[in-house]
Amino acid sequence: MGQTEERRQARLKEVIQDEGNAILKMAGEIDYSVLCRITELLCSVKKNSKKVILAGCGTAGMAARRVAHTLCVVEIPAFFLSPADSVHGGMGAMQQGDILILFSKSGNTQEILNYLTAAHKKGLTVIGVTENEDSRLGKESDIVLRIDIGKEPDEWGIISSASTLAFISAFDAAAFLAMEETGYTKEEFYLIHTGGGVGDILRSEGVML
Repeated sequence: MGQTEERRQARLKEVIQDEGNAILKMAGEIDYSVLCRITELLCSVKKNSKKVILAGCGTAGMAARRVAHTLCVVEIPAFFLSPADSVHGGMGAMQQGDILILFSKSGNTQEILNYLTAAHKKGLTVIGVTENEDSRLGKESDIVLRIDIGKEPDEWGIISSASTLAFISAFDAAAFLAMEETGYTKEEFYLIHTGGGVGDILRSEGVML
């Protein structure tokens, strides 16, 4: 193997390790009392016939979409509300008692700040996920989950990547705890996930509709 190939493989490994280390850093620093409070709110959504609405821009938007899907998988009604659609009537989906989760690394993304006035006047609980508690999102959210992984693994240290994985990991933890605390069963899961390899596994275990 030539030096160029060795250098490439070393850099690939470095990026993957940096992303893994970012999640470990987050796991050691995140405020678990805040994450517990968020979990409690998620548990209350289905019980109270409410829903979770999520939004973010760019890679934060991809994280919001992923979290919305995971919440649906564990029977917590959730959907992604596009920042572009939100200011063209989309915020009509937001109703009193719903949970609004806004992802913004800086906490000052204008497209995300656009949700705040309507959310507060309509009576939603706003959860801001950001690395900057002193941002407008941090100051105007009902609950702030601070996630700061430090430098991103790209050569400039600014392309959201490890931070996006950390956002997702934190909400995976909340979703899976909520699943356990709401008594979610494999039968309920199978009802909404009969397809793919997961459906095959459930059938092999004798789970029935």
